[in-house]
Amino acid sequence: MRKYSFTSESVTEGHPDKICDQISDAVLDALIAKDPNCHVACEALTTTGMVMVAGEISTTTYVDVPTIVRDTLKRIGYTDSDYGLDGRNCAVISSIHEQSENIALGVNSTDDHEQGAGDQGMMFGFACDETPELMPLPISLAHKITMRLAEVRKKGILPWVRPDGKSQVTVEYEDDVPKRITSVVVAVHHNPEVPHKQIVSEVKKHVIIPVCEEYLTPGTKFFINATGIFTIGGPEADTGITGRKIIVDTYGGMGRHGGGCFSGKDPSKVDRSASYMTRYIAKNIVAAKLARKCEVQLAYSIGVAEPVSIYVQTFGTGTVSDGELAKAVRDVFPLKPAEIIQYLDLKRPIYFKTASYGHFGREESEFTWEKTNKAEELIKYFEDMK
Repeated sequence: MRKYSFTSESVTEGHPDKICDQISDAVLDALIAKDPNCHVACEALTTTGMVMVAGEISTTTYVDVPTIVRDTLKRIGYTDSDYGLDGRNCAVISSIHEQSENIALGVNSTDDHEQGAGDQGMMFGFACDETPELMPLPISLAHKITMRLAEVRKKGILPWVRPDGKSQVTVEYEDDVPKRITSVVVAVHHNPEVPHKQIVSEVKKHVIIPVCEEYLTPGTKFFINATGIFTIGGPEADTGITGRKIIVDTYGGMGRHGGGCFSGKDPSKVDRSASYMTRYIAKNIVAAKLARKCEVQLAYSIGVAEPVSIYVQTFGTGTVSDGELAKAVRDVFPLKPAEIIQYLDLKRPIYFKTASYGHFGREESEFTWEKTNKAEELIKYFEDMK
């Protein structure tokens, strides 16, 4: 029997890097709602009492960036200067210019040029049958813990909880099947007057057990605010930047990553749109029971519509060969940037919701890349080949 442990982490929406991801996507949503053909590459940085927004935006409309920043901070819960950042009175600096004309030549469609990829790069998608949403169990549980931390804060169940926080879950596998949780790590930003013993007890009772009970054992170890105190959090404790949580955003380290972040990028950037498509492909392959675990890679050249390569890996779990699956991907799925955008309906203001708790594994109506409506077509594709 092959036994091993795998660990994934998640962060709350109040984590400094996630603040920046949400600001970037809030700006994108505001623009794409008015100008679906806008080109956006928006970055944010936050530290004590300050947010800076920078990037390249080409659009026919206007949005009030400082107001978007402040509304986003208040929505997250940064409404108190004691948290190190207050959306009502923090400094907001904006430095935005237009997209490079050189990039526009390759991306924009014309009578004699098909819309190409916004940049070169490789994108990975992953799916496995460990959870109903076809995600790895460690990242699924880690996200559910941080979502629960936000819920108990916003509903007043644990009123001492502040917006910043992190989780980490280690799952033990036997022959590639998840069996039990060996450890859970939670760091939660809190009010100063709350004793450590109360934090440990209440987080375990109201957060960890409701999420993880099925996989907990008497031997599971809990590390809750292991330093003993976490009263200084948010941007006061840690500078945040857009795009620094790419593993949290995807599969928790199980499955590879092409390196490009998602937030603040319009769907002409294949970093985002092709990553969504590779997840869609991998999930449909697993949903069709053509494999129990599947990783898909697409690679592109800037300005070119067709992918330069298609790769499928099923880790020995496929019912057909990986090469046959790669051919099916090319035959069944839309792979050109314009096709992906149209098929997944990506020119909509849907991105703020993606910017915390993962872009994948969530059965939200906006997350079109989570559908499994191609599974039957894949099954028929291989039946017709027999």
